[in-house]
Amino acid sequence: MDTSESSSTETERSGTGTGPDAPAAEDPPRRGWRRWAMDTRPLRIPAYRRLWSSTIVTAVGSQLTAVAVPKQIYDITHSSAWVGYASLAGLLPMVAFALWGGAVADTVDRRKLLLVTNTGIAATSLLFWAQAVSGLDSVVVLMVLLALQQALFGLNAPARTASIARLVPAEQLPAANALGSTVMQTGLVAGPLLAGVLIPVIGLPELYLIDALALCVTVWAVVRLPALPPLGEAVARRAGVREIAAGFRYISRHKVLLLSFLADIVAMVFGMPRALFPELAAHTYGSYGEGFALGVLFAGIPVGAVLGGLFSGVFSRARRHGWMVIGAVVGWGVAVAGFGLSGNLWLAVACLVVAGVADMVSMVFRGAILLSAATDEMRGRMQGVFTVVVAGGPRLADVLHGTAGSVFGPRAAVAGGGALVVVAMLALAGAVPALRRYRI
Repeated sequence: MDTSESSSTETERSGTGTGPDAPAAEDPPRRGWRRWAMDTRPLRIPAYRRLWSSTIVTAVGSQLTAVAVPKQIYDITHSSAWVGYASLAGLLPMVAFALWGGAVADTVDRRKLLLVTNTGIAATSLLFWAQAVSGLDSVVVLMVLLALQQALFGLNAPARTASIARLVPAEQLPAANALGSTVMQTGLVAGPLLAGVLIPVIGLPELYLIDALALCVTVWAVVRLPALPPLGEAVARRAGVREIAAGFRYISRHKVLLLSFLADIVAMVFGMPRALFPELAAHTYGSYGEGFALGVLFAGIPVGAVLGGLFSGVFSRARRHGWMVIGAVVGWGVAVAGFGLSGNLWLAVACLVVAGVADMVSMVFRGAILLSAATDEMRGRMQGVFTVVVAGGPRLADVLHGTAGSVFGPRAAVAGGGALVVVAMLALAGAVPALRRYRI
């Protein structure tokens, strides 16, 4: 690891994934097809296995609610505008509480914070179920519950991700991130499909109830985690504006962390074309059937991400994490540009699948950099900022691509965005060598 950019302490290293449940330091080299298959070494660690197993259930369950809320709002209002307002109502508290939640995660036992927030999210799902069963039909109530749920998620996400570095050895962080990201991307594909099948059969209230029950599995998994108290001086600090500001100062002083955030912003803001999918499905690929074209366009990137996760063994043992991020973002830009230039639906979807693979690689190594290059007392705040970037980037992209598409046309806007990703990422990598040099 580049010691000029990492400030991990020896105390922290000695307590990371080295207990009796940790795997042996050296594993025999994998041969044949196993070199390509997903690296499952982190699952040998019981604590990480419990956390990951709970994610399998909740990744699908959370998507049931993610589909049910906008569906119910549209059924009440018959207005897509209200669906958009609800998305904004959820985004703002998530951003605010993710930043604060990162500071909280650096000052308390992360296991206890996960218990409180997961229990709160489960209770919110029960409230969603109660209002649906009662036939309240109140958009205001739905938006308040959505804001509460997203605030709790903002508190939960930094602690959950920051805990991984205390459960697995540093060299297995890419593999752990690949395992977690693959599950989440699978949920993005399977959850909405399952919701579409279940809504006509059991109705919206039961979707909320299924999500609440799935969250109980998560609570049980967290109960069985080891205590994750703060290390060193963090015990004496309080989470507040000063600590949040300290997190941003920390990022500014550690260029590899700053570049990892900028890489994601570049990729998502310039290169996420989902806002143009409806127009492309209607006009460019309308001959295939507008609804069918729209569905496969939205599925392309998640499917690629899942495939990237399933075959992550080919890259999860890489040591040059910085170059992996640079290559993945450039690959994303090239694939998006290819999508914009494609007049054939299947070629366009193939480009989106390649983009999804590149996105998975980027997620895995950006996540590994954030967990390995920051000290434990800063990991929560780094994950809080990461949550905001991941949530906010695609929404900014929707505005940018929607505007550019109306001016230049959708295909030109998409291709131009992909080209901008390549140029901007190469410029950043050339101007700041910290990311190129980073390795473990």
